[in-house]
Amino acid sequence: MRKKIVAGNWKMNTTVPEGVELAKAVVEKSAQVAEGVGLVIATPFTRLVPVADVVKGTRVQLSAENCADKEKGAYTGEVSAAMLASAGCEYTILGHSERRQYYGETDAILVEKVKLALANGLDVIYCVGENLDQREAGKHFEVVTSQIENVLFGLSAEEMAKIVVAYEPVWAIGTGKTATAEQAQEIHACIRKVLADKFGAQVADDTTILYGGSCKPSNAKELFACPDIDGGLIGGAALKADDFIQIALSF
Repeated sequence: MRKKIVAGNWKMNTTVPEGVELAKAVVEKSAQVAEGVGLVIATPFTRLVPVADVVKGTRVQLSAENCADKEKGAYTGEVSAAMLASAGCEYTILGHSERRQYYGETDAILVEKVKLALANGLDVIYCVGENLDQREAGKHFEVVTSQIENVLFGLSAEEMAKIVVAYEPVWAIGTGKTATAEQAQEIHACIRKVLADKFGAQVADDTTILYGGSCKPSNAKELFACPDIDGGLIGGAALKADDFIQIALSF
């Protein structure tokens, strides 16, 4: 049975002291959340080691927001999957829409990143989603299917057990447009069918698929009631422990 997960993506926010305090607040409040709900916080690289100390021995799991597509070597400014694992990470986010849009991440690059993350014992939160032009052209199913096929279809069924998929309706972030629960469910069901067609029904049923489009306490309950939405990848609301925990209480 697939796991319900609420993952907070802090993005490029918080100083080290602020991040430590936020992590402490999440850990402190985590007892309110049902045992069957996984709690993950993804912090900037400079927060990983101190936050790892905060969450050690608790139910809260640590994630990075990205990793390099190379194993090691002369790649100034990059952080490898092995480094993340040694810092205490259990997950890394890969393929976030902001990485694709602002830093030119391609599916080919993401194939390498996923391979290295898995090889170093990390679970992957792999992000997919269409932009406004693609949505308005009616290409949303095609785009998301392609992102799944290009990056995940080279994996084995066993490796897929380490993959969480997160759907981001990029067109609904900062555009004034809003994705309805019905629109989100429609795409999540498409993702699960694509996985079933390739890996079989069991793998598809066991894969956690998160919603990542401005999920907040006011809309989480409606979203999480959808049969193929297994939790959320939370942005802004993850920067407030009360909001983050409130979302996790929405199942």
